[in-house]
Amino acid sequence: MSAQAPRRWRERRPELYPPRGFALWRRAAAVLLGLGLFLWGLHALEVTPGRLIDGIGQLGRVFMLMMPPTVTEHVWDYVWAIGETLAMAFLGTLVASLLAVPLALMGARNIMPLGPVRLLVRRSSDVVRGIDSLIWAIFFVSVVGLGPFAGILAITINDTGVLTKLYAEAIENTDREQVKGVRATGAGRGQTIGFGVLPQVLPVLLGNSLYFLESNVRSATILGVVGAGGIGFFLMDRMMINAWREVALIVIMVLITVASIDALSRILRGHLIGHSSR
Repeated sequence: MSAQAPRRWRERRPELYPPRGFALWRRAAAVLLGLGLFLWGLHALEVTPGRLIDGIGQLGRVFMLMMPPTVTEHVWDYVWAIGETLAMAFLGTLVASLLAVPLALMGARNIMPLGPVRLLVRRSSDVVRGIDSLIWAIFFVSVVGLGPFAGILAITINDTGVLTKLYAEAIENTDREQVKGVRATGAGRGQTIGFGVLPQVLPVLLGNSLYFLESNVRSATILGVVGAGGIGFFLMDRMMINAWREVALIVIMVLITVASIDALSRILRGHLIGHSSR
């Protein structure tokens, strides 16, 4: 083997060799910069070992106050509130999924030929999903008042922006040959979308919607804290009066509900993936 062989191999496959020279200094500088930013962030946010130790101790004391959970006469109010939370998550996800489909079609490059329309849809969805659902809930509580309706609107607005982006990307990744085959039969634009595009992406769309449903069950609990109804309202109320044993009961009920929704959603997504692969 000639002396030039290792050099030629290094030039051909540089990823197999450790960096050296300027590349090594650049990597070291990036690591030091990241470490410096991390330490500066800890200092700016006043995160100190003493505060962490005190926080862990306080958390332990609160946890002891929550034991054992107690069942009171309000338990059926909690059950009803969890039903409200589930309804908020379901209705918000359903409406957002239905709104996201036409918006995604208008934002997909292979469907919408007009660039300004695509740009408007994409940037609008960026703005909508850039605001957290908790902020939307605070806004809608001030507009429509306290209650689950504000939570439904908050989930709908936020999820519409996110699902529009996900749906549009799924539509852009469809198989063009299948679309061409449908178009070759003489199908119009609407028929091509209905029989060539949507059947390909439908399992993906439904899978994303189911994932957002289980995520929104957790989100809807937090929305209730700001007055959007559901079990979050009772959770905050019990915490404000230091009724920690009832807080423990509510937390356990929420965990059971979320675990049940997660399991059901996983089963449904498994069926969808199974059908789509046949």
